[in-house]
Amino acid sequence: MVKGVSRQVLELSEPPSVYFERVLFFVKPEYSAISEGALRERARYIAQSAGLPPALRLKRGKRRTAAAIIGALLAGAVLGAAAVIFIITM
Repeated sequence: MVKGVSRQVLELSEPPSVYFERVLFFVKPEYSAISEGALRERARYIAQSAGLPPALRLKRGKRRTAAAIIGALLAGAVLGAAAVIFIITM
C-alpha cells in the first residue's frame, strides 16, 4: 500500500527485461519537474541493467568452477601418466 497524498508514478508496461511484465517507479518529489521522456529513459536503463536473477548467476558461476576443476584434474592425470611412462622407460 502506498501512503501519501500525491505521488508521481512511472510505469513501464513493456520493460526491456524478459523476467518482468511491468515495472513501477516512484519518482522522488524533488525530481518530479524532470520531463517524462528523461524519466522513462532512465527507468528503461535501470530495468535493462537488472540482468539475470542472482540464482541464475550463481549456477553459471558453479558451472565455470566445475569445468575448471575437471580441466585441472585431467591435466594432472595427463602429466602424471607422462611422468610414469618417462620413469618406466629410463
